[in-house]
Amino acid sequence: MHASRFFVLIPSAGSGSRAGGDAPKQYRRIAGQPMVAHTLEAFRALPGRFATVALVVAPDDRAVEAALPRFPGAGEALLRVGGASRAASVRNGLVALRDAGASPHDWVLVHDAARCLITPTQIESLLAACEHDAVGGLLAHRLADTLKSASPDGRVAVTLARADKWLAQTPQMFRIGILLDALEKMGDAVTDEASAIESRGLAPLLVEGSAQNFKVTYAEDFALAEAVLLARRNQGTA
Repeated sequence: MHASRFFVLIPSAGSGSRAGGDAPKQYRRIAGQPMVAHTLEAFRALPGRFATVALVVAPDDRAVEAALPRFPGAGEALLRVGGASRAASVRNGLVALRDAGASPHDWVLVHDAARCLITPTQIESLLAACEHDAVGGLLAHRLADTLKSASPDGRVAVTLARADKWLAQTPQMFRIGILLDALEKMGDAVTDEASAIESRGLAPLLVEGSAQNFKVTYAEDFALAEAVLLARRNQGTA
């Protein structure tokens, strides 16, 4: 068996309606660049590490070329196979990678386009922790806040213990074959790859991430993400 390769799959086919604005949020500019450009830069900063860095967009996406004029470059792929849900986009992207020659035993790192604050160091931490693991894993962040469960009328029903609670992040790294099989069985309801793997009775590894690796979701998140990116640029760590 050949040595396992590493692929990156970035689903970027959503509209980001919760973020507001007229354009899909992945193409809105943050710190001078479209959000997804910052996301791609983190993986491009690790040359030779990945067999392919693939971006999954909607079949009718006409904004991606203007937003990313230098994409795809060497070792990159633009996959116009995005589906109606995130799970469908990831599933279709995995099929496209498989059809292009990826092996079921190869690894894939699935990363949200809207997590534009991911760093090469965090990616390397995930690779180091998971490449010899039997299951794979995900970046995650320990829950720091007190967690409440709500009643139907919007009141506190119970306060939950937080000691064992983590916020799931991306990238999430699993073997292509088992992830594709799990997603095909779970359907479109699954919200992240780890959940699909858990449905197979497997326990993904939690790898410590960072509070800065948040998903830009709401309008106020853009200002926070820009502040972090500009601070990194000023410190020479962007």
